[in-house]
Amino acid sequence: MGINEDSGEVISLELAQEMVNEFRSKYPDLPKGFFVGKSNIKLILDQKDCIGIRSYNGIDDKTGKQTLVLVGVDKDLKDMTDGYILDRAVPCPTDCDKDSPLNK
Repeated sequence: MGINEDSGEVISLELAQEMVNEFRSKYPDLPKGFFVGKSNIKLILDQKDCIGIRSYNGIDDKTGKQTLVLVGVDKDLKDMTDGYILDRAVPCPTDCDKDSPLNK
């Protein structure tokens, strides 16, 4: 599995539900998910030579809770640590889509 601009895979809703439910059964005390706004994602993706985003698990220094740290990845597959790095993703719960089939 190589890393390039096309890394990742489109999956069905059914598979997505299986995956998130399996995670929740193994880690019931961790957040269900996180939200990051479009403008912040674009800051990363619009950097010169950025081919995608890598996410790292982290602990928010203000809340002490799990968060995501997002960083661009360049064409040489290196983290673009001199560019934009995002954190403080909004966790679910509490900011969740309560009607989503992925949140059941």
